[in-house]
Amino acid sequence: MTTSLEPRTATLREMRWWDIEPVLELERELFPEDAWSAGMFWSELADARHARATRWYTVAEDADGRLVGYAGLMAISGEGDVQTIAVAEDQWGTGLGARLLQRLLDQAESARCTELLLEVRVDNDRAQRLYTRFGFEPVGFRRNYYQPSGVDALVMRRLMADGPTTDEGSTDDGR
Repeated sequence: MTTSLEPRTATLREMRWWDIEPVLELERELFPEDAWSAGMFWSELADARHARATRWYTVAEDADGRLVGYAGLMAISGEGDVQTIAVAEDQWGTGLGARLLQRLLDQAESARCTELLLEVRVDNDRAQRLYTRFGFEPVGFRRNYYQPSGVDALVMRRLMADGPTTDEGSTDDGR
């Protein structure tokens, strides 16, 4: 007897304070050398709760309620910055990274951003492919950006008026 397993679709929702601990667990698992601290996430969420918020964070939960991804955006005066994006390893190849990135693009559009920037580790080819498919182009480097590892960051930019805002069928995920 053959059984087929259908991939589960994660549900995206706004990140809340109670998500910080599971986000930190995933953060430490995926980025052990340069994981964000609890204080960093608390600070980002504190801004997101203000009437004039400049930060928006999304989490992805699987059908069992397990947090399997998250993403964050900062948008100020027409300029957006992808703060973070992460997907659990067992979700790689499912398109979840593309869905999270699309959520950030939609939010940047709502915030009337004219461009969106991000930094990505120079050694993270998977994430770079995802960003390229969504219209991001390399514009420079930040030497020793990720600390304490000292890994360089590739700076990428997407003009919001350029290119499609959807990427159906995308399978790469990453920061």
